[in-house]
Amino acid sequence: MKKIFYLGFVGLLLFEIFNVYLIMPMPGSQRMNSIDVAYFLYQWRWLFRGFFAAALLIGLFGTTWERKWKLAVPLVILAVAIYMANFNMAADHMFSNPKTLLMSTASNNKVDSNRLVIGVVNNGEAMAYPIRFLGYHHQVQDIVGGKPLLITYCTVCRTGRVYEPLVNGKPEQFRLVGMDHFNAMLEDVTTKSWWRQATGEAITGKLKGQKLPEFFSTQTSLTKWLELNPTSLVMQEDPSFKDEYDTTGKFESGKSTSKLTGTDSLSWKDKSWVIGVKVGKEKKAYDWNQLMAERIINDKLDGKNIVVVLAQDNKSFFAFENPEATNNFTIHNDTLIQGNLQYTINGKAIGNNAALKPLPAYQEFWHSWRTFNADTKK
Repeated sequence: MKKIFYLGFVGLLLFEIFNVYLIMPMPGSQRMNSIDVAYFLYQWRWLFRGFFAAALLIGLFGTTWERKWKLAVPLVILAVAIYMANFNMAADHMFSNPKTLLMSTASNNKVDSNRLVIGVVNNGEAMAYPIRFLGYHHQVQDIVGGKPLLITYCTVCRTGRVYEPLVNGKPEQFRLVGMDHFNAMLEDVTTKSWWRQATGEAITGKLKGQKLPEFFSTQTSLTKWLELNPTSLVMQEDPSFKDEYDTTGKFESGKSTSKLTGTDSLSWKDKSWVIGVKVGKEKKAYDWNQLMAERIINDKLDGKNIVVVLAQDNKSFFAFENPEATNNFTIHNDTLIQGNLQYTINGKAIGNNAALKPLPAYQEFWHSWRTFNADTKK
């Protein structure tokens, strides 16, 4: 019976540890292709717990223990492990959703204007969500111009993405469940499928292979965003999480020294910054250091001429299709110039010409872009 007790003890202890290890950033865990195993363990967690707990109890009460106080050690260890795995180290306990989503006009805004934001515009309504807050919450659900949106951010990948929270055509709620290949995973409430933040794809569960509709977004400094969208509302600090938000700005500026969120100042290292652009079936990463030096890159992707630009603040970036294949863009201050045509930094026409067609562009760590865009060019 003692063997049954220790079978239950060791089995339950290892299960709780392994259940967390596979979906949290622990040594070696994020470099394995183990998401289906992690999901299997999670889906059947109560069966595993029930089996090992039954063995524990049978061994505990079916044996005459000479020194019952010896049982206190393994039971305390087990209790601590269970608590840590399901509370202290559970993703949605470590990073909570906002209790109150506070939005403010530019005149009442309290957010430092030098901070980075993920901005969206829909039906004439503009909203800005500071990365300072998104980096903690990982996800914020809001309605912009009448459309429900899911605004997400993963600091370990430096990926900002906005999706329509629609699963099988119906509005859905999500919770942070963990991480795979260093990227945040969200679980939908209805089917319990796990969705990758960087791609919006369900990577395991009933809806594996489906994707959330992506909504166009822009990453800029708050100053530049409000300059381009003066009527925009800005997400404010939720007082409930004041102590959790990053106040230093080191992550946003690339000065963080953390192994997970720190930046490599050299090019094409795991933690180097790139701008990822998608055009048709082709994807390409542009070196942030090159963009900083040149401020404008004219290129061709999927048969189309494109331009990637960086504003004078060295924070706000944009990508567009080039409508005139034989004529590259130049930049002066924050004005794009193509022959006799001029555009604002966000592609709006200065004059009677048509606006430029914006392209999805993302700033992220090189390890993230190449992992989730295996066929990318650089």
